[in-house]
Amino acid sequence: MADTDLTGRTVLAIVTNYGVEQDELVVPLEHLRERGAVVTVAAQTTDDVATLVGDKDPGRTVPVDVTLDDVDPAGFDLLLVPGGTLNADSLRLEDAASRIVRSFTESQRPIAAICHGPWALVEAGVVEGKTLTSYPSLQTDIRNAGAEEWRDESVVVCTAQDRTLITSRTPKDLDDFLDAVDEALAVH
Repeated sequence: MADTDLTGRTVLAIVTNYGVEQDELVVPLEHLRERGAVVTVAAQTTDDVATLVGDKDPGRTVPVDVTLDDVDPAGFDLLLVPGGTLNADSLRLEDAASRIVRSFTESQRPIAAICHGPWALVEAGVVEGKTLTSYPSLQTDIRNAGAEEWRDESVVVCTAQDRTLITSRTPKDLDDFLDAVDEALAVH
């Protein structure tokens, strides 16, 4: 991955307090912060996020900066939506998460979602006409939500409708995913 200078860029990561896939949150946080971006983690409560490895084994804990209900999405350049089956399934039920996703969509700021993270995009109703990828089990949900196409690729960057949507399948795709995130932040 290139060492893109992201100084001055701001990223909002939205998660629940339990069940996010460790590497889908921790690796992007470390990557973006090392390049100078300010990353804010928003969750249901201000309690630490308990991550999981492989949806079952306890992972690292991650501090939370603000609650989903209290965060103002207007001050951020990019939205990061990590996966983890339990996290994503719970996150899509949070009205505040849908509000945040729609805020980024309406203002045409980029959204980056990995693995099961696109469930939040489906729930917010923002995938119609878009091409994306995800963990394979979400492809029917994505298609049923009106997506133009689902692809089995490491990263898909869709700029249809003047909105940048970056999606990836699994933690194995993090290098390609983060390259695309860096590029979107560098030009946004």
